[in-house]
Amino acid sequence: MVDLRKIDENTWEIPKEEGMRVPGRVYASENLLEQIKQDKTLEQIKNVAHLPGIYKHSIAMPDAHQGYGFSIGGVAALDVSEGGISPGGVGYDINCGVRLVKTPLKAEEVRGKLKELINVLFQKVPSGVGKSSNISLSHGELEDVIEGGAGWAVENGYGLEEDLERLEENGCMEEADSSVVSDKAMNRGRNQVGCLGAGNHFLEIEKVGRIDDEEVADTFNLEEDQVCAMIHTGSRGFGHQVCTDYLRETEKKYKNLVRKLPDKELVYAPGGSEMADRYFRAMSCAVNFAFANRQVIMHQVRKAFEEVFDLDYGDLELVYGVCHNVAKKEEHKINGENKKVYVHRKGATRAFPPGHEKVPEEYRDVGQPVLIPGNMGEGSYLLRGSDGSMELSFGSAPHGSGRIMSRTRAKGEFWGETVAKDLKETKDILVKAASMPVVAEEAPGAYKNLEEVVDTSHNVGVAEKVLKLDSMGVIKG
Repeated sequence: MVDLRKIDENTWEIPKEEGMRVPGRVYASENLLEQIKQDKTLEQIKNVAHLPGIYKHSIAMPDAHQGYGFSIGGVAALDVSEGGISPGGVGYDINCGVRLVKTPLKAEEVRGKLKELINVLFQKVPSGVGKSSNISLSHGELEDVIEGGAGWAVENGYGLEEDLERLEENGCMEEADSSVVSDKAMNRGRNQVGCLGAGNHFLEIEKVGRIDDEEVADTFNLEEDQVCAMIHTGSRGFGHQVCTDYLRETEKKYKNLVRKLPDKELVYAPGGSEMADRYFRAMSCAVNFAFANRQVIMHQVRKAFEEVFDLDYGDLELVYGVCHNVAKKEEHKINGENKKVYVHRKGATRAFPPGHEKVPEEYRDVGQPVLIPGNMGEGSYLLRGSDGSMELSFGSAPHGSGRIMSRTRAKGEFWGETVAKDLKETKDILVKAASMPVVAEEAPGAYKNLEEVVDTSHNVGVAEKVLKLDSMGVIKG
């Protein structure tokens, strides 16, 4: 049993015990907390607090649930010298992320052609387990992809130069070095750029629903009933292999460190070590793979809208693109001093506040756009990083609604065809999938309530609500 103390209505602390270097911090309503308690999330948050060089708190977001070593929805900042970097604190799907694309169309203009649009998108964007892209890359070309990220895609005709200004890291982590990536990872990635994948990844047509902050919505140039596309996918088999390779190597190299940890899945490369530097460069390659992957998919979304509607390619504009499952070298003020840290965001979204230099200049007065997708029946949210985010969570917010049910259990409780039929009949949401068992795994009932997750984030002060996006049509792998 993990000891928990209530700080306020949405903040809970796991007090320091022997071996813990900092307390745990959980941001959750009482109802969300009860759901979080159903697995080993709190124990994992407590375990992360044992890592050397960790600052302030081991943090869990409102969407937290059990993961590998770190919980999904876990955030931790480790000193770049006294701490280290943990592959388990980043995860297997490196830079799983989300981007939001706006169109000039209103919902009533799209509704009559929605089925045609979904079918064209399904044909243009390969989806499903092990699915290959329409793009086949040589080893050398893939090296260019993983070192160039979204910039590589734009240079090769998959997008517009202005897209890069609205991406986290401008769509490329410059530390990426293809020489530290295994041949096995390269081979897994050669045919996967431009692929959606499966699991919780999706391509969704949405419309702007309720607007909570008109002024900020205006800054993002979004209005009620405006049709958007949301893309959610990551680094596919490439990122999974990078994680696997470095987890195995780190476990083997640092057996003595593993013995001192409450969970071997927390194994880390000490700050300043050759291993830490090498893993960071390889992780950056996977981050860039995912940036390029989503850029190519966005290109295909533009082409689909061109084909189905009387639109030009540039009529579809990127609002913003965020990363999940990543470690970043950042500088944060801690106890009055500026500290360089590896901020691990495992199933968490960066949420930088107004005025931060990393926020695109056009959005800087209001803060970074924060995208939080929900389940197939709930739609998604657009928030903005708030003034308190740096102090509360190292500039982090939730990345989704968060599972309350394993995929295995969901498949036992739901039938994919029934889920799709219910969504169409009750909410007029069209679902198209390569695999109906995946629809069962991703049934709305397998997830926490998105409104609660978003309200908690807003009330805590890590990110503030801007608007709700309502689902119209969903493509699953």
